[in-house]
Amino acid sequence: MVILREEFLSRFLVSGLRACIIVAFLGLLAPFCAAQNTPITLDTSETLFSVLTAMNACGYDANLNGSDAQRLNIRAEVQRNLRDSEEAQGALKAMCDWYVAHRGKDPRHDLSQFISLALYLQGPPHFLPRVKEDELPPDAVPIVGFGALLERFYEKAQLHEIWERHRANYTALVNRYHEPLAKMVFDTDIYLRLQSGGYLGKTFTVYLDFLGDPSETNARNYGNDYYIVVFPSPDPGVPDPLKLPQIRHTYLHYLLDPMAEKHFSAVKRLDPLLQSVKRAPLDENFKTDIGLLVTECLVRAIEIRMTGNKQTAEPMRLQAVDDAVRQGYILTRYFYAALLNFEKDPSGLRTAYSDIVGAIDVRQQEKAASEVQFVRSSEPELVQLSRMEDRRMLVTAEKRLAAGDAKGAQELAQQALDRKIGDEGRALFILAQVAVANKNREGAAENFQKAIQATRDPKVLAWSHVYLGRIMDMKEQRDAALNEYRAALTVGADLPEVKAAAERGLQQAYEPPVKPQ
Repeated sequence: MVILREEFLSRFLVSGLRACIIVAFLGLLAPFCAAQNTPITLDTSETLFSVLTAMNACGYDANLNGSDAQRLNIRAEVQRNLRDSEEAQGALKAMCDWYVAHRGKDPRHDLSQFISLALYLQGPPHFLPRVKEDELPPDAVPIVGFGALLERFYEKAQLHEIWERHRANYTALVNRYHEPLAKMVFDTDIYLRLQSGGYLGKTFTVYLDFLGDPSETNARNYGNDYYIVVFPSPDPGVPDPLKLPQIRHTYLHYLLDPMAEKHFSAVKRLDPLLQSVKRAPLDENFKTDIGLLVTECLVRAIEIRMTGNKQTAEPMRLQAVDDAVRQGYILTRYFYAALLNFEKDPSGLRTAYSDIVGAIDVRQQEKAASEVQFVRSSEPELVQLSRMEDRRMLVTAEKRLAAGDAKGAQELAQQALDRKIGDEGRALFILAQVAVANKNREGAAENFQKAIQATRDPKVLAWSHVYLGRIMDMKEQRDAALNEYRAALTVGADLPEVKAAAERGLQQAYEPPVKPQ
């Protein structure tokens, strides 16, 4: 692990107020240089390496030709190890059969999902989750079984030996990022006049690896932990091959998210503005959580202010502000103007934040938003959010359903579906079970069918087929019912309860239990 250091400080030419700020920061940044105190880390991970290597071995080829040569080299070494060992080939087949069966909608989705899992697995040689299921990122829950298969593949394919052979290359990659990343962090903290790593208990980690698509960057916030996983481009002609703008975007969330939480009441009074973005092409989270929307608008305003030459770039900046507003980030223009005043004030953003947010005129912003012609689509937000209550939402819905609270389960499952929290198929499956409880046969069948299309979770798939078989039996469509029970056996052969239910369905038509009088 390499901790960022501030050796580049002496390279800056400073004068006036900027000189005073840097002198002050020399003391404030001291913890940032000490490994035992800093929450800001630049690192590599053998667990992440192992998950990504396994994906590559199972057919993850996204942008292979545009990747660093190390990705091809590692893949070739894995193939050599597989050729030399029948046990390794067997471990590969078992793992890849599972991987293909659980593969998502596209390579980008797969990459994001398996990175979420990797961040919450124990380190090798064991790959069990290091937290309970309801504390896992929602997108990792359906694929948590991958860890057990990876453990055997890791051993038989000798992944640790391959990792050790490439340690020098990974160290060189970290060194390549060290100074540019430290400068980015320092410049951002100087602009905002903040102490680096000033949030107790929160961490910001940049992971580097060769084995993913270099056009992709994965960033997420899980509780107090902020992660960004970067696959550098080997092409020096690519604009910013180090992905520093994406890293800065995540770092700004790390700095600003706690401010919105601290000033909850000041931010909450802006709730009426959520109605103004209902037509915008925003992620649903921004349409339902004013804190997220406020922070994202401020992040974008800061990014725009820190881009380009202050004297010559103003037209470009104003265009960027307009683009952000038209995507639905309606407070970007307000924050951009507020930052002009903030830059003249010696106070740091922690001090100024309350006044900046408190001065927002809701009615004025509503009127301005009503005049915006929103674009039809926008790029998805880089930072995936997974608050603890979100992670537990579907688990809680299932518990409420088991306790007989169908209405409560329905509300939570629908909320998860609307906000795209967790596995869509799992939420649809809960809604289908609620329909069963409410004797809404047609609604249940529709949601079970939707769940089958939306998920790769074998438990959800298998039970959806079982329930559909029972519904077909009750409609006296025996042939259709038999097809569903057979499908349940195909996808749920390793699930004893599913197997037993499907076999009963094949033996005789389902009849609902008669309640005692």
